[in-house]
Amino acid sequence: MGVKRKTKSVKKLLKIFGQTNSAISAVKLAEDLHQEMNKTTVYRILERLEDEGTLHSFIGKDGLKWYANNEKDSAPYHSFAHPHFQCKSCGKTECLTMDIDIPPVPKYKIDSIKLLFIGECDDCAS
Repeated sequence: MGVKRKTKSVKKLLKIFGQTNSAISAVKLAEDLHQEMNKTTVYRILERLEDEGTLHSFIGKDGLKWYANNEKDSAPYHSFAHPHFQCKSCGKTECLTMDIDIPPVPKYKIDSIKLLFIGECDDCAS
């Protein structure tokens, strides 16, 4: 899947996600890019990239929406349910490479799950 129109703004966001394996909050992106594009443009592009399957999102411990790359060469586990980790000390946020099986729930059809592990990363714990 790809973005139909790769404007300068779309290319900028794709470049940012191409340079990291970590998740990035939408708020941080809007703050970092405020001189290049307004926050509405940032949010609109993020939403479109998620709809097209380039990115996926989750809600962090702070209640903010975080985005991570879904590109096939960045991590094969993005095609199914996986948890995310957020360090409570430094804020590092990333996808975890663990399989999560969604159990059947009687009388409900579950489409997705959101699972966030909160703790300290190796750098902060030592």
